Amino acid sequence: MPSTFRLILACFIALSACGSAPGGSQSPAARPFNITAIAEFDSPFAMAFLPGTATGLVTEKAGRLWLVDIRTGQKQEIGGLPEVSAGGQGGLLDVVASPRFTTDRLVYLTYSEPSPAAGSGLALARARLDGTRLTNLKVLWRDEGGGEGGQFGAIVAFAPDGQSLFLTSGDRQRMTPAQDPDRPVGKILHLTLEGRAFPGNPSHGPGKARAETWSTGHRNPYGLAFDSAGRLWETEMGPRGGDELNLIKPGKNYGWPLASYGTHYDGRDIPDDHKSRGFEEPKLWWNPSVSPTSLIIYSGKLFPQWKGSAFIGALSAEALIRVTFDGEAARKADQWNMDARIRFVGEGPEGAIYLLEDGGRLVKLTPAAAQARR
Repeated sequence: MPSTFRLILACFIALSACGSAPGGSQSPAARPFNITAIAEFDSPFAMAFLPGTATGLVTEKAGRLWLVDIRTGQKQEIGGLPEVSAGGQGGLLDVVASPRFTTDRLVYLTYSEPSPAAGSGLALARARLDGTRLTNLKVLWRDEGGGEGGQFGAIVAFAPDGQSLFLTSGDRQRMTPAQDPDRPVGKILHLTLEGRAFPGNPSHGPGKARAETWSTGHRNPYGLAFDSAGRLWETEMGPRGGDELNLIKPGKNYGWPLASYGTHYDGRDIPDDHKSRGFEEPKLWWNPSVSPTSLIIYSGKLFPQWKGSAFIGALSAEALIRVTFDGEAARKADQWNMDARIRFVGEGPEGAIYLLEDGGRLVKLTPAAAQARR
């Protein structure tokens, strides 16, 4: 065997063994769960489980919202939605139930809306769910700059105390505004439940975007979740490679588009020296891309061995990824091939894990027989 070939082979074997290292490859594992199809949708984006019920709300990007019984798959369309600018990556996006849903019946929606400034802009609205209709809909926040491009982010997570919310705002494929403190794109925003800048924000004061900003330098943040210790974690799609799992801290800059472990689509390099340039390092990164979407920190009883783990959906990898934590450190644990692009991951009221596939299926994961006997 020629010496050059032996060297290449040795390097390939070494790289294949580093699945738990940041950016390392990861071999698919056998799936330790059963998969049950529940319902079908058209280009679904997100799902919210309604507390105290066996139902959830599912958004379709075209602008439809459905109430679905997770036991039977029966669906009812919800009326009273706002006008949506659907197309490409835009449309009706996230949906979350109020922290006090059992008493106030409020739901929060994010969507792309037609913008007077041309193109579309991200909006956050709130409404009351009355039967199969939204009432008293109110727009709480909007990107008044509008413009062209996808990558809206648009994910909502409530603070652990339920008194405020965090909203991801993607860079709209414009890159440089993610570093502009006077524009809300490429940021994670911290808002009151009424959509105003939260008083405890790092730069609270004059300037709308500055006052709203919690962290800066994000590309397309598609997952946002708190762990049991109150730490805020985020998944972010990189360019060509460089997908990230970040621990989000107030006032920190996460580097996009000045630092990334990926490259531009045209092949141009992006420096990956985060720390020396004052940027936060991702806790994990993937190269090649997996295209991470929704993020949950599992807290249920159906999979007790996974309590405290993160679950991440992946589009291009067609996978469900599990990550474990040790304080502020994260480690890649499992990556299961799902044979479908995974748009959303959620934890149901009974502890089952639910997935929305980009192709339209809502499926439920429950322990396989061997797993259940443990």
